[in-house]
Amino acid sequence: MFLNVETSLLGRRWIGPGVEVIRQAEAVSQVAGLDEPTARILAARGVPPEETAGYLAPKLRDLMPDPRKLRDLEKAAARLVAAIDRSDRIAIFADYDVDGGASAALLLDWVRQLGLDATLYVPDRIDEGYGPNPPAMRSLAEAHDLILCVDCGTLSFDAIAAAKAADVVIIDHHLGEAELPEAMAIVNPNRQDETGELAHLCAAAVVFLVLVEANRQRRTAQKTTPDLMSMLDLVALATVADVAPLIGLNRALVRQGLQVMRGRGRPGLAALADVAGLDAPPSAYHLGYVIGPRVNAGGRVGRADLGARCLSSRDPDEARAMADRLDEFNRERREIESSVRDAALTQAEERGLDGPLVWAAGKDWHPGVVGIVAARLKEATGRPAVVIGVDGAEGKGSGRSVRGVDLGSAVQMLAAEGLLIKGGGHKMAAGLTVAADQIDAAMERLGALLARQGAGAEGPRDLHIDAALMPGAATVELVEQIEAAGPFGQGAPAPRFAFPDVQILHARQVGTGHLKISFGDGLGARMEAIAFDGWDSPMGVALSSAKGARFHLAGRIGVNHWGGKQSVELRLEDAAPSH
Repeated sequence: MFLNVETSLLGRRWIGPGVEVIRQAEAVSQVAGLDEPTARILAARGVPPEETAGYLAPKLRDLMPDPRKLRDLEKAAARLVAAIDRSDRIAIFADYDVDGGASAALLLDWVRQLGLDATLYVPDRIDEGYGPNPPAMRSLAEAHDLILCVDCGTLSFDAIAAAKAADVVIIDHHLGEAELPEAMAIVNPNRQDETGELAHLCAAAVVFLVLVEANRQRRTAQKTTPDLMSMLDLVALATVADVAPLIGLNRALVRQGLQVMRGRGRPGLAALADVAGLDAPPSAYHLGYVIGPRVNAGGRVGRADLGARCLSSRDPDEARAMADRLDEFNRERREIESSVRDAALTQAEERGLDGPLVWAAGKDWHPGVVGIVAARLKEATGRPAVVIGVDGAEGKGSGRSVRGVDLGSAVQMLAAEGLLIKGGGHKMAAGLTVAADQIDAAMERLGALLARQGAGAEGPRDLHIDAALMPGAATVELVEQIEAAGPFGQGAPAPRFAFPDVQILHARQVGTGHLKISFGDGLGARMEAIAFDGWDSPMGVALSSAKGARFHLAGRIGVNHWGGKQSVELRLEDAAPSH
């Protein structure tokens, strides 16, 4: 236990780093000259002391694979190049989430830079559901020469068959089956006949690799090529928002993409940052929790194609209008999500939170928010989670997983066994459709499949702490050094620090139910902390009336920009009395 916290205010046990990590951190600190907190992060990632410099400054050119290693990629790029040369009529069929929107925007950007345009088609989540459908594909094929399906299509046999009048290229990352649709090309690192070496890429990253090869082919033919490095902002956004692990190539893509985004060269992303009130350099946190949800909001509760259109807009005024609309949709989404989340959590608690799967199902729960509510359940319990909205005799659900548990393959197996009408996804997220009278049986079987992978083996309330830190040591310079070890996200979580035995100086409610506190070490150093949605929690109740009392606090630190000044702020996740 860390700081002897067996049961915190939120019922968690605090776990500190192991002896091996501490020893490795000492070696990293000595060799690389880093502060201990940063050295602890690298040690926990398994970075040897001699590789520290390369890890802190990853080069995309060093990590970039030969795109042609992926099956069908060279063929897909050649068809795209031919479409430009012949001025073919191009359609892009994209999923309605951030990854689909960013993938579509990448292709639209590339095609437009070469003097053509393309038709964008994003299906309505409620009326059409996920992925290509036969009527839409048939209609697109009749009016176009080439259809590019992005972030979808790998399992869409009937829809692809309906588009015989056009060439169809699929660029995806969702798990494939042994049989594949009869498309001209299917580029997907999660095809069963792939090595799996690039299985961690999101769809936008796969699209980027296709465009790298397309540019190579055009250069070979001595033709002009669009600037792909300027498009990495879209790849970074999709990688983080689609919870792809921030390791290897993904990590380099996101780091470079964040640098591009800071230049504010893409009107849609600049407008989204502005409507969100983002007044700091963008980070992976902002991609996942500030910009990403707004792009997603159109597909969840509003107009399905609005996110992709905003990301691909060249006109600042048009982009701002679309960003404003997405912001409105996002507020609407939060209201819907709140009611579904409360009901789902209550139901899941009644069912039990200590199994390998946490799930909930409810009548008329909005299908646009079940995925984000599943993410909230996963975060709260440390378990894979599935949330299902039931409409009549059918339920449509979405699931989110935890590190080391492949949810997509388990859902796909369930579909193969006949317990689902359909289902698929990737390791960290999945979607499913199930008969209402089969939900209990399907979830029981899914829990059993996930248990085989080790889901539920860890205590549901364990909170892992990387190191202890005092308020006086939490400087802007330290945060900047820690961020050099980022970006942080799925597969590479931001470090969590404990502030031991600090005094609560002030506590108040801010916004809609957020807890804001000030705390100090008794020696003059003080800090601010915020716990989102924490005011009514057991932690909020305890700290709001604890002026002068001493507590251990735990969370992640970042720089708060306000009024032209910078200060370190703790994103408070848990607390425990220090006595």
